[in-house]
Amino acid sequence: MSQILSVSGLGIVRDRMRILDDITWSVRKGEHWVILGANGSGKTSLLSALTGYLTPTTGEVEVLGQRYGASDWRELRRAVGIVSSSVRQMMHDEEPAVQSVISGKFAMIDFWGEPKRADRAEAMRILRQVECPQLAARPWRVLSQGERQRVLIGRALMAHPRLLILDEPCAGLDPVSREHFLQFIQRLGGRRNSPALILVTHHVEEIMPVFSHVLLLKAGRILAAGPREEVLGGAPGSRRLGETFGARVSLRRAGTRYQLDIHSTGRAIC
Repeated sequence: MSQILSVSGLGIVRDRMRILDDITWSVRKGEHWVILGANGSGKTSLLSALTGYLTPTTGEVEVLGQRYGASDWRELRRAVGIVSSSVRQMMHDEEPAVQSVISGKFAMIDFWGEPKRADRAEAMRILRQVECPQLAARPWRVLSQGERQRVLIGRALMAHPRLLILDEPCAGLDPVSREHFLQFIQRLGGRRNSPALILVTHHVEEIMPVFSHVLLLKAGRILAAGPREEVLGGAPGSRRLGETFGARVSLRRAGTRYQLDIHSTGRAIC
């Protein structure tokens, strides 16, 4: 199946406020997407709908041809891995990294019991895949932010997802750690059997070359979506980003990466 994710006419209304409006979008096998949007644009609500934790008011969400609401949501969620601050904050301080990875097979926080030998072997294979096997015995409390993010990605991969959502994974990382982590994401996305990636971020500097498509979200609606160069290329790309973030900006290439210049209006922003 070439289509991993399909969203059709998605709308979410809460307390008579429209949070998402007519979101129609799809992710196909081999595509890696970036979602860009300002605070309050609806990114969190969209992710909650994609993972089955927020029921749409209108529209449909399908993962691998199975529709949320008409299929077993627990099984569908296992096809979608997510790395987010909410998961990071729930991890147990004393849990060794290898057990944190194993817990992903069971969608469990704070793994208990004795893992099977096969599960431990698989978790160690995944720790090698995310380039940190040396962390296997280290408890969560002593891991750096970057190490924690890699372990969480390993945890998500333990369930063999077809789609992996990275929700602002660089938040809290220092510049060096951020760059090391982004280079890791580049390698992960470039692997033959990589799940489709969706990176949610505020920062165009985090768009690595492996990301093929971009979705711009503003006030709960899709402003633009498509191949990266079509959405971000040239003067139209700068105009679209300016509209996305509500500011005068210029987007420029810095090698294979992007950089955003903000043009000051001379007014203080509080």
